[in-house]
Amino acid sequence: MKTTLLAPPVEAAGPATHRLRAVIVDDEPAARRGVRLLLERDRGIDIVGEASGGAEAAEMIKREKPDLVFLDVQMPGCDGFEALSKVGPAASPAVVFVTAYDEHALRAFEVNAVDYLLKPYDDARFAAALQRAKDEVRRRQADSVNTRLTKLLDYLQHDAARPPVPKDESAADRILVKSSGEIFFLKAEEIDWIEAEGDYMKFHVGGRAHLMRETMARLETRLDPKRFIRIHRSTIVNIDRLRKLSPSFAGEYAVILHDGTKLKLSRGYHERIATLLKQSL
Repeated sequence: MKTTLLAPPVEAAGPATHRLRAVIVDDEPAARRGVRLLLERDRGIDIVGEASGGAEAAEMIKREKPDLVFLDVQMPGCDGFEALSKVGPAASPAVVFVTAYDEHALRAFEVNAVDYLLKPYDDARFAAALQRAKDEVRRRQADSVNTRLTKLLDYLQHDAARPPVPKDESAADRILVKSSGEIFFLKAEEIDWIEAEGDYMKFHVGGRAHLMRETMARLETRLDPKRFIRIHRSTIVNIDRLRKLSPSFAGEYAVILHDGTKLKLSRGYHERIATLLKQSL
């Protein structure tokens, strides 16, 4: 195995960078030392433990909860696969197998290993395996954050234990919308218009769009009727954004917003607009 230490560290971890925790498992001290030397070149990695056997490795992984592990396959008493089975798939970190035997490769990928390093390997091959492991860790972290955000949003929007309140008190002053992995707290007055898009509602806010899984009927009951008006079965507009009504065809009208957006006014909703106009006169 070549471990020439000429290149600078491949990642400089700033204060806001989450350092990844790694464990090295191999029954050969020289092999562990080689992996350690290569990992120490990456300042984004913390080596939190080394193990010389599978049973010891399983306990260490359960205790330290590392992000990734470099794991030998053939070890006395308990091999790498048995170690992972003791940990369980739910608690298993990103795994790079490091071994001198190629016959275990298929089984390695059956347990969702990130990579399979054959000894002897060079620095470039190790760096590629490490990058794959880091990418997998970042993906898992992003999935975990998205899952927590989704659960939080569902709780905030659909708290079934919350008793119903009178409609004039239930009009939403804030709309919680999950978009690109973030939760936006939209003020009602910020919303320009809303349209149905499949099983989602699309909120148009200052040139940007945010999607929320909701039905038009349910959303309409949550919006302040003094601020929002439905002009089509799939469209709700902020009354303050209305600029004019423009004749379209066959007695139909288009609703023109202040930013120039042109929306269709459905026949079934003419009465609502008429009522609004009468209230304004």
